[in-house]
Amino acid sequence: MGAMSASQGIRAGARLTAGTQAGSAVALGGMLALAAGMGIGRFVYAPILPDMAFALRVDASAAGLIASANFLGYLAGAILVALSRLPGSRRGWFLAGLTVSAASTAAMAAASTMVPFLLLRFIGGVASACVLVLGSALVLDHLAAVQRQHRAAVHFAGVGVGIAISSVLVDLLQAANAGWRWEWLASGAVSAFALPLAAWLMPRATTSPPATAASRTHHRLPPGIGALTLCHGLFGFGYVVTATFLVGVARSTLHSHDLEAVVWLAVGLAAAPSTALWGRIGISIGPLPAYAVACLVEAAGVAVGGVWPSAAGALIAAVLLGGTFMGITALGFSAARALAPQQQHRSFAVITAGFGLGQILGPSVAGLLLDRTQSFAAPSLLAAAAVAIAAAMTLGVSCRAG
Repeated sequence: MGAMSASQGIRAGARLTAGTQAGSAVALGGMLALAAGMGIGRFVYAPILPDMAFALRVDASAAGLIASANFLGYLAGAILVALSRLPGSRRGWFLAGLTVSAASTAAMAAASTMVPFLLLRFIGGVASACVLVLGSALVLDHLAAVQRQHRAAVHFAGVGVGIAISSVLVDLLQAANAGWRWEWLASGAVSAFALPLAAWLMPRATTSPPATAASRTHHRLPPGIGALTLCHGLFGFGYVVTATFLVGVARSTLHSHDLEAVVWLAVGLAAAPSTALWGRIGISIGPLPAYAVACLVEAAGVAVGGVWPSAAGALIAAVLLGGTFMGITALGFSAARALAPQQQHRSFAVITAGFGLGQILGPSVAGLLLDRTQSFAAPSLLAAAAVAIAAAMTLGVSCRAG
């Protein structure tokens, strides 16, 4: 009996060790994927924009339109994942998204006019939605299967890691006077390095729970998902104003290249650990109340970025933006998973679609206000109000869910 118990204990320990190692590898693969497909593929536009706008004489309205094209693609990608029965595997579409994201980022170097810029950023947006939604579903499913859900913070930290990498990369190229085309090309090349690593580390077979009758027939998602989607849309509208224009405003109003680089680096460095922090808060008070608190913190940062045009104001805005936006995204996914556990990737896609719709409107509206008022205050205050409303609405959803 003793020998048998010892043998069983050894086997259980081996399984536990294997699960820990597998969970760590998958979380790392997810981190690399989000660093490439989101941190670089989506957000590198912000640090490149000032050089690109100066060289091509792009005004704020046109810059906002290019950003909105990326977000329209993001919305289209989320809808595609939510409503379509995609042929093949989720993993295959996820890896295809990573490939297209890197290629479309590099291809921006060859464009010079609005039409190709809009088209490439649209394609990149579709790809980034596939990376985020399908990659997160793969990672979270696997981590749940091996009981390592806490490692999800490593996965979501990838966005901040990618932003920090892109900030350093673009700053080095700007210091070398390489020009905006080399900045796009190098960013795409760095993203491409993540593809083989992600393909090696991500799970080859889905570990999602067996499909139920509800999931197979695509029954309606619970009402709370609709309200959460609206909150996510307001959050997307608000955060993206600062995410798109903060670096450009730092250059135009403060005339400091060094500060410009530090501001975007601060966003990335604050974003990397933020999902772990907000995840702990979510465990303590619940994902929806934590979502509301994070939105209020972000609203303060968005407002500061507009009403305090100084080095201190820009850095505070950067830290509060970076310290919340991925935490809010992860908390939204946690809340959606809790509200619709049998339709996880569909609920992820639906709230991502709401987020994408808000992002489409944000840069265009902010660009118009910026051109008309020649001040970042009006668009920032409008954006902060949207995020604050999202906080209030989330508390309402939390009360009804409780």
